[in-house]
Amino acid sequence: MDILRIILAILLPPLGVFLQVGIGPQFWINVILTLLGYIPGIIHALYIILTR
Repeated sequence: MDILRIILAILLPPLGVFLQVGIGPQFWINVILTLLGYIPGIIHALYIILTR
């Protein structure tokens, strides 16, 4: 299941974070980072998925 989340995190970072932690502070942080720049959103999403 982590492989699917990683692929989704690369394609759409907030979706990968949502599947890992749900709607919470980490999700909204990722949405903001993705809006500011796609790469920071991917890095944050991968960090959340790989550390939990």
